[in-house]
Amino acid sequence: MQSRNLVLVVDDDPGMLKGVQRLLRQHAYDPILFSSAEAFKNHADIEEAGCVILDINLKDGSGIELIHRLKADGHSVPVIYMTASVNPAVREAALASGCIAFLTKPFSVQELIEPLKRVVGHPKSGNAL
Repeated sequence: MQSRNLVLVVDDDPGMLKGVQRLLRQHAYDPILFSSAEAFKNHADIEEAGCVILDINLKDGSGIELIHRLKADGHSVPVIYMTASVNPAVREAALASGCIAFLTKPFSVQELIEPLKRVVGHPKSGNAL
């Protein structure tokens, strides 16, 4: 069963992981952190998440390719990409993969929380399951 306030966060930058974790907790979301694509792929309950927040450029792979693989395996979960890259081709590939948001680091609290609220609701407002 999907837990709408469960958010999976994948980034190989420990500082970014902790910052996003703190931000999500402040907005009553329940983050689970992954420091690599491999760790994320080994998580058994991806479908339980309300959303995945995913860095595009991971040391052990591409976040976009990771989502394509998940979709090929039958997993469907909303994705918010984050990246330090301003490459238009990367942005185009991310948007073509069906993401709900594409954030360029650094991004504001509102840039992250607004798309998240649109797809999973906001736990503080009672929209969480």
